[in-house]
Amino acid sequence: MSTSTAASDQTELARPPQSTVKVIRAAVLGTVVEYYDFGIYGYMAAILATHFFVATDDTTALLNTFAAFAVAFFLRIPGGIFFGHIGDKYGRKKSLTYTILLMAVATAGIGMLPTYATLGVWATAVLVLCRCLQGFAAGGELSGANAFVSEHAPPQHRAFQTSFVNTGTYLGSLFASLVALSLTATFSMETIDAWAWRVPFLISLVIGLVGLYIRSQLHETEQFEAVQESDEIEQAKYPVTDVVRHAWRQIVLVVGLGAMIVGGYYICSVYAASYLQTEGGHSPTVALTSTCIAMVAAVISLPIGGRMGDRFGRKPVFFLSSGVVALLTIPAFILMRDGAMVPAMAAQSVLAFFIGLNNGVSFSTYAELFRARYRYTGIALANNFTNMVMGGTAPFIATLLIKLTGNNLAPAGFLLFTALLSLVATFFLTETRGKELEL
Repeated sequence: MSTSTAASDQTELARPPQSTVKVIRAAVLGTVVEYYDFGIYGYMAAILATHFFVATDDTTALLNTFAAFAVAFFLRIPGGIFFGHIGDKYGRKKSLTYTILLMAVATAGIGMLPTYATLGVWATAVLVLCRCLQGFAAGGELSGANAFVSEHAPPQHRAFQTSFVNTGTYLGSLFASLVALSLTATFSMETIDAWAWRVPFLISLVIGLVGLYIRSQLHETEQFEAVQESDEIEQAKYPVTDVVRHAWRQIVLVVGLGAMIVGGYYICSVYAASYLQTEGGHSPTVALTSTCIAMVAAVISLPIGGRMGDRFGRKPVFFLSSGVVALLTIPAFILMRDGAMVPAMAAQSVLAFFIGLNNGVSFSTYAELFRARYRYTGIALANNFTNMVMGGTAPFIATLLIKLTGNNLAPAGFLLFTALLSLVATFFLTETRGKELEL
């Protein structure tokens, strides 16, 4: 062994253990950046439609904008495979450093783009490119952050600690809706249309750099290092082929379990803000305020779901939350469509609460289903497939369903479908509470 290698090993042995708070904080910041970036695009969709898409009517322009929103999700699978490969072969920390940097740069790029009036179709093309880079980076972010925290957490607290990572998804969306709300409250529509719409996208660069600095202070998980020492990384040249060959059943199960979490998140946050305005007749301020309250409800329910999952098991929480959402979806949409301001807001928040409860046990369960040698890739592949099929397409499908059927309750059918899919998947889940993670 060389002197430099020996010194490196001694440094690794001498390093102090990472605090739980430090690990969770670093993971949460990355998911905040990811979901802020995805959320702010959705909340600014109407303005982006006027600046980057030319269409004969407003609905078609909005559909084009949501289509660009959905395109990014098709890049999440290759992004998940790419960053999963880095995370499983070279380290979780290294991969998570790259994802947060790329996400922040891509979002800030949208804020710097010349509009269609200046560049013509090239402006639209570059906007879609930035969205694709966002999707590529997001493919490796949430899954890697959850794998990272899961591998640090003790079995009896794994769901609770991992649930805080997923609060970043709602905090990011909440922050995005607050920024959008502040924008409409501070500036006139003329000012927003002229230049202020760029500000929310440029903010991403600031929070991304803060998150990048905090992540640089972390070191690798013991599980990853144990796999490295066992030479299993060398045996599995490509983690994606390894996980597909040995854990395809787990991938299918995770897709089903995550259907309501993913579809529900985008319906209850990004799309609901539009639905309350277009179908419910509420003002942008009311719609964004309602979405902020709904995100707070979800943030509160996540650790509750995690704590319940650690105490009672993962399956009871999945059954409870999926069942309640299946029962309440149609009544909630009726209230959002026909109800006064307070009932409409309450309906959105109730759905968000139970979707968050479900999410509180999700990624700890996913981590417990996959071995460490392909855990990052396995979670990323399954979660990103769900996001591609039921997440990024959700606002587009919901808008299209209304246009095709003429029934403004049609989006409720989409959410109901995802809830039933998650309910069915739970029947096939073997309880994983308290399970030691496998190498």
